[in-house]
Amino acid sequence: MCSSEEAPELFRCLRCGDCCKGYGGTAVDEGDIAAIARHLNLSPGEVRDRFCLPAGKGHLLGQREDGYCVFWDGLCRIHPVKPRMCRRWPFIEGLLRDPGNWRVMASVCPGMRADAPLAHVLRFTAARLAAERREALASPSASSEP
Repeated sequence: MCSSEEAPELFRCLRCGDCCKGYGGTAVDEGDIAAIARHLNLSPGEVRDRFCLPAGKGHLLGQREDGYCVFWDGLCRIHPVKPRMCRRWPFIEGLLRDPGNWRVMASVCPGMRADAPLAHVLRFTAARLAAERREALASPSASSEP
C-alpha cells in the first residue's frame, strides 16, 4: 500500500529518493531483516552483517558515503520488501509526538504538502497507524513490532 495513493492531498511520492538519504538511518526489526534476506536470497545473519549497523537494541540499515541508504540505486533495490519505516513514510509515529515534524520533513521531501492542515495530517496518521496495528494483531505471521 503506497501512502501517496491513500492521501494524495497530503503526499504524492515522486520517487526522488530524498527520503532514502540521511536523517539518522532506517530502523529495521527482525521481520524487516527476514524479508530483505528472502528477497536477496541471503540469510538474516548475512543481511545484518553486510547491510546493517547496530543501534541500541536493534539495527539500522547502513548508509553509503553519500548519505543514501545502501539499497538506493536510483530506485530502491528492496522496494517490494522495504522496511516498515519506509512503508510508513511520511505518516510516521514521530508526527504524533511532535506535529512540527511534518513541516521539517516537508522541507526535504518535495512530495509532501508543507501547507497541509496539521490536524488533518495527525488524524490521517493516527488512523493509518491504528489500522496497521489492527492488521498486525490479526495476522499470525506479522512482526511483533507495531
